[in-house]
Amino acid sequence: MKNRFQLALVIRGGAMNTVRTITAKSAAVIAIGLAMGSAAYLSAQELEPGYIDPYPILQAAREAIGTDRLNCVTVSGSAYSGKVGQQRLHGYEVDWPRGEPLRNYTRVINWQAGTMLESFDRAPGNNPASWKYGLGWKGGTAIQEETQQYFMVNGNYAWHRDGENGEAIASPPDDAERWQLDMWINPHGFLKAAMLPGANPKASWRWELGEMGRDGATVNPEKMTIVSITVMGKYRVDATINPQNLLQRIHTWVPDSVLGDTNYEHEFTNDSYIDLGAGIRFPTVWHSHTGWDDNYQAQSINAGHNAYGGQQRDIQANVCPEPISVPVSVQQASFPIQIEVESLADGVWLFGGSSHNSVVVEFENYIAVVEAPLHERRNLAVIDEIVRRIPNKPIRFLLNTHQHHDHIGGLRTYMHIGATIITHWKNYEFYTRDVLNYSPRTLDPDMLSLWPPTELAEGYQYETVRENYVLRDNKRTMEISYVHPLPHVEGMLVAYLPAEKILIEADLFNGPPAGQAMSNTGSAEGSNNENSSDAASARTLYNHVQRLGLEVDTVVPIHGQAVSWEVFMQAVAE
Repeated sequence: MKNRFQLALVIRGGAMNTVRTITAKSAAVIAIGLAMGSAAYLSAQELEPGYIDPYPILQAAREAIGTDRLNCVTVSGSAYSGKVGQQRLHGYEVDWPRGEPLRNYTRVINWQAGTMLESFDRAPGNNPASWKYGLGWKGGTAIQEETQQYFMVNGNYAWHRDGENGEAIASPPDDAERWQLDMWINPHGFLKAAMLPGANPKASWRWELGEMGRDGATVNPEKMTIVSITVMGKYRVDATINPQNLLQRIHTWVPDSVLGDTNYEHEFTNDSYIDLGAGIRFPTVWHSHTGWDDNYQAQSINAGHNAYGGQQRDIQANVCPEPISVPVSVQQASFPIQIEVESLADGVWLFGGSSHNSVVVEFENYIAVVEAPLHERRNLAVIDEIVRRIPNKPIRFLLNTHQHHDHIGGLRTYMHIGATIITHWKNYEFYTRDVLNYSPRTLDPDMLSLWPPTELAEGYQYETVRENYVLRDNKRTMEISYVHPLPHVEGMLVAYLPAEKILIEADLFNGPPAGQAMSNTGSAEGSNNENSSDAASARTLYNHVQRLGLEVDTVVPIHGQAVSWEVFMQAVAE
């Protein structure tokens, strides 16, 4: 069977990009012809000030590392993972928390087939099975149960398997697209992508001092060239190429519900490139950032950046296993937004149907919502259902429990509709500087970026809590309080409805998924968040309730079903 080369073409009207394929031989002929034609065009035209001809730069880089002689590569070694968006707090020199080591790590990239496979061993029981490293952490989803983990990409499709014989679970479109992008965010991938139709290379130059963490102390600047291309019809990717014609940094932006257009880059050093024979060189050390390398908060409050890296010194060139095929279940997978509403009391509803819940509370003249998790699409669906059930009342308040990114992907959505956001004061600076801002969102525009309100700048839409805060009218009271100390996160709030004796909390205790019961170990069967068995967090919640003298009949988690206080107490005891 002929190898086929994936060419990603964005079809704007569809739910997902459409991938067209041509044979690798045809792609090479087209690419060479286009490159020659483009180079001739550039040589015949005067470049704009500040720009230089990209094609000689790209050609020199291809020759320096033997890109034309490499069709696929297998790299093996060890790696680390950063849990993007799961930091205890945003602050000075606070990086993404480091996950468990990725042992026996292997990555196989086949550019001709358009496939990539990553596998590694990781201690089970601590992470969502769908998460490998960096972006994509979602609490309340199936937890990793087996040691061996597999993550696959084939064109627009991506999936993972928990264990060698695990079921193929389709990855959502945002993860699938980012993993597909990873095939090109490496030296050979970038140079191959630069020759594809639609890449439209452009180049410039600058003098750079070395980066301290990567290169050590340097005093003499080097003249670098920067080449940018378009990848997958959507992403502007640029590579910094040094005087030795080696790619030193490959950078782009990826969409994120919390941070918007997010810095995404890999860095390599000259010393890490090794000779694989036949003039092919490949780096053995990977260092990847999600977020700016901004420990000192010069540009943002968030200082998280180290998302992935490691040493993979066992490298095989052109040992190409059979391309991985896409399972039928993955091809047929869909990701609809499901909203399942459960009445908890008169005027109190749990909006579930996903890994994360929201809780809706009706007051006399307005509505309050607890939590805006995941992303805007889900929160717009929740808002539409609220409006359908309770027309002509404003959603006046959005209570945010804490600042983990899978719990705040809809904050901007509620600001768009005019809600006041209630959060702990320790979250305020991060939210106002990094999240609820006017920065353009070009890759995945949301409502707030398309129609920004005046209040976004004037700051009318925030209420910060230090210890306690109360919403009260003639119909209902909601008491909001700060839970501490917590190793899990700083700035955690819970909500209590005294008349209904309902406690609403996030990540301190997880209920069972719909249709399941608590296990005899006190954790939720199949609930599968990193905190489902976190006894310390549950005990902290219990102590908080006792300290404030709250009378609780029902605990309503943001992950899982509501449970009685007795069931919660059993979990704490066990």
